[in-house]
Amino acid sequence: MTAAPIAKPPYRADIVGSFLRPEKLRKARKAHLEDGTMEAEELRAIEDEAIAGVIRMQENAGLLAVTDGEFRRAWWHFDFMGMLDGLDIVEREGGGIQFHGVATKAKVSVISERLGFPDDHPMLEHFRFVAAKARVTPKISIPGPSAVHFRTAPEDIHVKAYAGDSEEYFAGITAVYRKAVKAFYDAGCRYLQMDDIFFAYLCDPKIRAERKAKGEDPDWLIGKYAEMMQGAIADRPADMLIGMHMCRGNFRSTWVAEGAYDPAADAIFNRTDVDIYFMEYDTDRAGGLEPLRNLPKGRKRVLPGFITTKTSELEKLDDLKRKFDLASKHADIGQLGIAPQCGFASTEEGNSITEDDQKRKLDLVVKTAEAIWGGVDK
Repeated sequence: MTAAPIAKPPYRADIVGSFLRPEKLRKARKAHLEDGTMEAEELRAIEDEAIAGVIRMQENAGLLAVTDGEFRRAWWHFDFMGMLDGLDIVEREGGGIQFHGVATKAKVSVISERLGFPDDHPMLEHFRFVAAKARVTPKISIPGPSAVHFRTAPEDIHVKAYAGDSEEYFAGITAVYRKAVKAFYDAGCRYLQMDDIFFAYLCDPKIRAERKAKGEDPDWLIGKYAEMMQGAIADRPADMLIGMHMCRGNFRSTWVAEGAYDPAADAIFNRTDVDIYFMEYDTDRAGGLEPLRNLPKGRKRVLPGFITTKTSELEKLDDLKRKFDLASKHADIGQLGIAPQCGFASTEEGNSITEDDQKRKLDLVVKTAEAIWGGVDK
């Protein structure tokens, strides 16, 4: 019997992309990358096995879009960025990103040459592997254009044209992403997610003040980030769906920023042609649902992240229904869906939950979509 065709995205239930690394994978990556006791081919085989397993886990939960869990990465963004031409991720004392109560590994982004997207960027092959293994829609999540700008300090930009001309710098980043979008499409990708979390960061009063102290207007920067995103996706074919994830930091269940989406809502909804917005909404740090009023009527969809990936406590379905009742006062319920607030492991360290917690959260995502809209593909 021929299997029924899979409905095309967008879906009512979805995921941000990253999952907890299995212990066997964690040990293998350490053996190869840190200890030098495992060959690359052996690591690749273990990664392949783990990714096939996480794809099956997502499919068994009832999801219709699946990723590789970011299992071949250490970070949600630095791996992709470090694979670009002209940009390196280097270790530097004091270079870690400070979260509440904990800091990441001491890595920083350095631009030494003009930026470019190489034809053999490794994540193109990462996507092809998922596409070959998945029985549903394969998707890949990559950092959005703002990550290159926000995560590279001015003193680490060693290209005179970029350092002396912000418009040239923004144009250079945009060109990289425009080529990346085309390259992923040519590799067969029809559902590309870009994690452009710094829109949300620039809604935080403290971060806004820090940017002002550096001579940058945060509202101007939000506008430039929207321009870069739009420039990157403007030429994508009509059958390619673009998602964008926004959060306030996710590392070992901690966070960086807080503040409602109000300063960025108009830019993200009305100045980019993004199709699906994954928006963190699991705590009061995200503010109210009022910014959803900026969502234009039509095909765009918002997936409010009412289900957290930071803690093991499982949300109650009735509570989620009530939250969607509130959300529907600001946006058409037909333009909403459900996803977790973030990935489960934005870095290889992962959040402070168990793999069983992770599975229960995925099951709840699907269950919520079925209860509110009648199914994942409705």
